[in-house]
Amino acid sequence: MGLTTYLERAQSGVWDVQAAFLPQVYFDAVTKAGGIAVLLPPQPVDPAIADRVLDGLDGLIITGGKDVDPARYGQQPHTTTDVPRPERDAWEDALLTGAIDREIPFLGICRGLQLLNVSLGGTLHQHLPDVIGSTRYNAGYGRFSENEVEVHAGTLAGDLLDEAATLPVHSYHHQAVDELADGLVVSARSDDGTIQAVEVQSVPFGLAVQWHPEENADDLRLFAGLVEAAREYRLRSNR
Repeated sequence: MGLTTYLERAQSGVWDVQAAFLPQVYFDAVTKAGGIAVLLPPQPVDPAIADRVLDGLDGLIITGGKDVDPARYGQQPHTTTDVPRPERDAWEDALLTGAIDREIPFLGICRGLQLLNVSLGGTLHQHLPDVIGSTRYNAGYGRFSENEVEVHAGTLAGDLLDEAATLPVHSYHHQAVDELADGLVVSARSDDGTIQAVEVQSVPFGLAVQWHPEENADDLRLFAGLVEAAREYRLRSNR
């Protein structure tokens, strides 16, 4: 299971350098669900490189992180939008595009949902508090907010989760889907209308959520579903 990583300035002992890293909770969730985690740091990419990486994967997770460059969806940056990480944007876009073409199962988390929507032609609200009038999804200072989402019946998310109940989730985002990209269907929302999950209609398993499921160690259903879909993909591919 390939998981994309950050590429940021990091400190360790006497070292203060640019480094690729990922919080442990992500790959713990994968391994607890029965998968094998492989980290995929941002790097120069073209379709051939992305294809070579995808050759070795049965599943893909596009993880959270800094805001997607608004130039990718034709906007100027909001004052609160992060400084762009163009290498990461290009890397993850190429991996997602290849995964969709090959029907490799994938899960997008937070930024991963936003990148998926932008990659397929959609746009984002750059600062959600301007739209909903509150900071309920981003308490800041590394503290996750608790919110509830309604998962829609008849969707992949609904099959994996309990669509009959409101699902408590961990949120840490100030952006969200604005214009939904063609080919995506909404599979969860919160009570203020914010899109909380989307799915790619053309593939067997292409799901992205706006919340952080890795932060709930007691609920691994999304990761377990992805791992099972990856096993099925591996069997179909005769690898």
